[in-house]
Amino acid sequence: MPLFQKRPVIVEAEQFLVGKPLPFSDRGPYVCFDEGFYVITAHGQRTTIALGDWIILEPNGKPGEFQSYPCKPDIFEASYQPAQTE
Repeated sequence: MPLFQKRPVIVEAEQFLVGKPLPFSDRGPYVCFDEGFYVITAHGQRTTIALGDWIILEPNGKPGEFQSYPCKPDIFEASYQPAQTE
C-alpha cells in the first residue's frame, strides 16, 4: 500500500481566549457573534467556536484574502508546532 506524507504548511493561528481581543480582529471579521461565537469556513458553513479553540487563517487563492476555520486545542497541539522564521 502506498504511503503519503502531508507537505509541511505554515499557517497563521490565534487562540480564542477570555480577556484577549477576538482572533484576527485587526485584519477582518473572522470571528462573529450571534447567540454564540462562530466563524464562516471556506465552504460557507457557520461553525461554532468555544473558548480555547484556535482560529486558523490560510490564503484562499486570492492575493491578500484568507479563509478561516476553527481547530480544537488538542488537535492543534498534535498537528502544529511553532514555525521557524528566518
